[in-house]
Amino acid sequence: MDKVMASADEALRDVGDGASLCVGGFGLCGIPSALIDALLQRGVKDLVTVSNNCGVDDWGLGVLLAARRIRRTTGSYVGENKEFERQFLTGELEVELVPQGTLAERLRAGGAGIPAFYTPAGVGTQVAEGGLPIRYGAHGDVAVASPAKELRDFDGRTYVLEHAIRTDFALVHARYGDRHGNLVYEASAQNFNPLCAAAGRVTIAEVEELVEPGELDPARIHTPGIFVQRVVPVPEVDKRIEKRTVSS
Repeated sequence: MDKVMASADEALRDVGDGASLCVGGFGLCGIPSALIDALLQRGVKDLVTVSNNCGVDDWGLGVLLAARRIRRTTGSYVGENKEFERQFLTGELEVELVPQGTLAERLRAGGAGIPAFYTPAGVGTQVAEGGLPIRYGAHGDVAVASPAKELRDFDGRTYVLEHAIRTDFALVHARYGDRHGNLVYEASAQNFNPLCAAAGRVTIAEVEELVEPGELDPARIHTPGIFVQRVVPVPEVDKRIEKRTVSS
């Protein structure tokens, strides 16, 4: 039952080339930066990532992107990363854009064992009708476009079929965790971390404070240990603010 690993490198030992990863976080909040850095050092490539966004140019998933380690990514927001834009528009990176609520539900469904679901989000747009660029060609043409999705009417309203997301691994960040893998996230870090933790076949959690089993209030646990296979203590993890706003 003791799931604690000696290091992030040990926890990532079987993440190989071409692996699919679900990565928690929202902007730079709640991202598993220590695990991402360790993954960069391991040199794995051709990764397929699922995350709300792909970090910024020098932090988060952006460091893997800059090192050309990511082949394809699924997410909702890409506006803070110039290298992401360059790779996408030059055909180096495949991108699947998904409405944010749909992305969250696709991950939740994957964790719950639900293969697909219908949603009204995206009906009447290229999300449902197809044609969104997934990969550009070298000359700016669309080499790969999203396919049309199945539509169905319920009670007079049209819905689009969306498939659940399951990944080989999930990387998440928690404020507290115990040796059994029970996790508690802090404030806004609850965003996509619980969803990713459930959607990964092997979930690796970095935790700021490791406690003993029984110390966490059962009513406060956000991710039960049954979803988590490995725990890495990161007591001095670096945290960054994406945009700082001050008033005069």
